[in-house]
Amino acid sequence: MRLDKFLKVSRIIKRRTVANEACSSGRVMINDKVAKPSSEVKAGDIIVIRLGAKLFKAEIIEVREYAAKENADEMYRVIANEGFDE
Repeated sequence: MRLDKFLKVSRIIKRRTVANEACSSGRVMINDKVAKPSSEVKAGDIIVIRLGAKLFKAEIIEVREYAAKENADEMYRVIANEGFDE
């Protein structure tokens, strides 16, 4: 699945356009490499999002095409969350 779509489906970032912009500006990394919006993600990948002084780091547990709001947080495991409320 594309990175920008995963960020939206998992509700880490609420809008795909915002996720796309964050990826395009180099603020999102997968496994310590800067990622483009079209980068493929899979279970086991570590994603890091930096927005200003905010940091969010998580491990992808599961990739699903769709997720209900109640189940979206089951797709990843938070490793670090420093001021990230998106």
